[in-house]
Amino acid sequence: MRIGVLGTGNMADALATHWVRAGHEVVIGGRDARRAQRLATRIGGGARSAGLRAAADSAEVVLAALPFGAGADVVRGLHAALEGKVLLDCSNPVGPGFRLLTDGGPSAAQQLAAAAPGAHVVKAFNLCHEDVWRMRPPVFDGRPLAVPVCGDDETALARVRELVRDVGCEAVAGGGLERAGLLEATAALFIALWVGEGADAQAIAPPLAFAAGPPSRRATEGSGGQP
Repeated sequence: MRIGVLGTGNMADALATHWVRAGHEVVIGGRDARRAQRLATRIGGGARSAGLRAAADSAEVVLAALPFGAGADVVRGLHAALEGKVLLDCSNPVGPGFRLLTDGGPSAAQQLAAAAPGAHVVKAFNLCHEDVWRMRPPVFDGRPLAVPVCGDDETALARVRELVRDVGCEAVAGGGLERAGLLEATAALFIALWVGEGADAQAIAPPLAFAAGPPSRRATEGSGGQP
């Protein structure tokens, strides 16, 4: 797969490194040519550097590894190059006090979709710190990390699911792009718990078998309450 990366920060580094190792053709695009070249060199494996437009032009999938607030402006300027392509958004619109910056308005992913209406936007990779994505692979207690994926185009979703597997994770269907805001709000909550409270966010949800109540109680209710 040909992947263009918009941005030269930590998320660009972490994800592009996995994808190069999986055999994908990666072009790092940045406003600063020297930073893009340094990142491509560090990633190795044939990764190349280019300007933002060249990275988008050459790709089938474009990762927008850009801060919230900058992403829509960059994408708007590249909308023609992004026509018909997968645009993968991993940003988190979280501000001071762990506040969700999009509260009451379109999600960050929907803002990208509005800025590049011909692209197929998919939301993924936004729930973890970049150093988690650097793990080879992100596996905890024997279980690969699950990555929720939101989008409206099935071909785009299939490509992103492949990229999730190439990071060593398992993709989870998160619904259409209208649910991307829920993923972003979840990230805001998790960051507040992890960073603000030092709490284990993973502990707030029961195992799947208990999601609708204890299995033994459901079996009793299903039999009419008879022992």
